[in-house]
Amino acid sequence: MAVGKKLAKAREGIDREHLYPLTDAVKMVKDRASAKFDETIEIAINLGVDPRHADQMVRGVVTLPNGTGRTLRVGVFARGAKAEEAKAAGADVVGAEDLVEKVQGGAIDFDRCIATPDMMPLVGRLGKVLGPRGMMPNPKIGTVTMDIANAVKGAKGGSVEFRVEKAGIVQAGIGKASFPAEKLIENIKALADAVVKAKPAGSKGTYVQRVAVSSTMGPGVKVEPGSLNS
Repeated sequence: MAVGKKLAKAREGIDREHLYPLTDAVKMVKDRASAKFDETIEIAINLGVDPRHADQMVRGVVTLPNGTGRTLRVGVFARGAKAEEAKAAGADVVGAEDLVEKVQGGAIDFDRCIATPDMMPLVGRLGKVLGPRGMMPNPKIGTVTMDIANAVKGAKGGSVEFRVEKAGIVQAGIGKASFPAEKLIENIKALADAVVKAKPAGSKGTYVQRVAVSSTMGPGVKVEPGSLNS
């Protein structure tokens, strides 16, 4: 497959097989983010797990110290006082049976979904709609909670959900190309630390195997895994 001229030019000066220290890798990716929009900086972490086994699933949520540079729309399933709490905290869409009906009808006007525990019998009906999008509320990652205000503020303020994919890879956006390199590095280290803390009991051998950073339109740069926690 022919590589576009822009991508070919961006790849100049990158040794595709070399493992770069995190600081160098971030600088290389930032320098090559030349699209007309503010590209997202992304990280991919290959883990020594097989997510087909329940005891090797890796998932969690982390609040990035410098935010993601993206404003998420947050939907909350709640009633009464908790619904009011959600609205006061800045939730974009709040409802109960009415919101369930809208989502069942295909109207998903939010990027992150939070629910109070009492709403889960209702929200459970939306598994086929929200599940494939990775938006189903889950108590393990703090999206099924009575602490609605903090959950909404976290989602709005830069919390990132991560979940290992079938191939054993965790991918996440950790900021924008316009961020200073130091802020991107702080965000990457916060995410990597959360992924390491989420290491499942069933993981054997080397846990963090390969790491790469890239921008939306730019090439990937391989990172020396040890530099994530140095």
